[in-house]
Amino acid sequence: MNINEHEHVIEVTDLRRVYGGGFEAVRGISFSVERGEVFALLGTNGAGKTSTVELLEGLARPAGGRVRVLGHDPCAERDVVRPRTGVMLQEGGFPSELTVAETARMWAGCVSGARPEGQSLSANPRRPPAGRALRRPVRVIARRRSALVAEPRGRFGNAASVRAGRRSAGGGLRTGSEVLELVGLAGKAGVRVKQLSGGERRRLDLALALLGDPEVLFLDEPTTGLDAEGRRDTWELVRGLRDTGTTVLLTTHYLEEAEGLADRLAILHEGRIAAAGTPAEVTAAQPARISFELPEGYFLGDLPPLADMGVSGHEVDGRVVRLRTRQLQRAATGLLVWAEGAGVELRRLDVRSASLEEAFLGIAREASGAAEKTAKEYAA
Repeated sequence: MNINEHEHVIEVTDLRRVYGGGFEAVRGISFSVERGEVFALLGTNGAGKTSTVELLEGLARPAGGRVRVLGHDPCAERDVVRPRTGVMLQEGGFPSELTVAETARMWAGCVSGARPEGQSLSANPRRPPAGRALRRPVRVIARRRSALVAEPRGRFGNAASVRAGRRSAGGGLRTGSEVLELVGLAGKAGVRVKQLSGGERRRLDLALALLGDPEVLFLDEPTTGLDAEGRRDTWELVRGLRDTGTTVLLTTHYLEEAEGLADRLAILHEGRIAAAGTPAEVTAAQPARISFELPEGYFLGDLPPLADMGVSGHEVDGRVVRLRTRQLQRAATGLLVWAEGAGVELRRLDVRSASLEEAFLGIAREASGAAEKTAKEYAA
């Protein structure tokens, strides 16, 4: 089955996974991921993220439902799917006595289609058609014909903002030395794996996932153990891969990471999808916040009726008032009009939409509350 850039690269329908003893870790979830999209799976520990990703990677058979990666069953047709995917696990577990370069060469030998060191780049027809614009402007310098990296600004590939990619007429980042340079480990090629720091090991994990220039990349907690600069570099690398057509499925505990990287996301709770959509769509379902300090001599009752301004809830902490609303513009406008008419200043005024973290916590609380209510009703 051929997959074009407008079709789903990953399709999951009513997927279930059951462990021994009857524990259902994945309970009938459905979602799809398009080519060139970054899709984030979020959830608390035990929500079913790893169980789901293992099914997508073909490491286990589902108890029910259907999963397709690049048009194939990743478990039954693993020999077809695996060479076209890259996997970054939470822990790589590579031989500690090997050097970084030896590890990359060894792993490259396991990747179908990996280009031997020194071999010229070849065309790959699966990339976006020639002339298709990248989603963001990319400052690049030519490297080995049309393999491209960004201008030097930091550690990754000697660049703080690596835009890894290539055009449809060019080849990919296939050799061990290329991917090591891309993640900023070229200078550590002769160092044994056991001598690497935790962050450097994570970068090695990422480098090996990029061998063979995979069409689909599974990244499981890719920035765990990295410092702030390393995390930013990884984000830029992921954006660059997306811009050249690589599909990325990401799991992460860093919600700001998902908010900044993901085109779409799904939040799992107890094996089910509790919310899904773009980061903006998911956060829009949660109330925005307005906080300010009451003017001297004024009290909460002096404010205009909060319900009339679309305020759904409030808290008072001393002189500080915190409002919750799903109609942010209406509430903020009403409050400012009142303050202007009263001739008072609202000190420490802060108006903001809900963050993904707030949405995540709110969804988790709502889902837990609903589950608890159902359990009580069942027990009664």
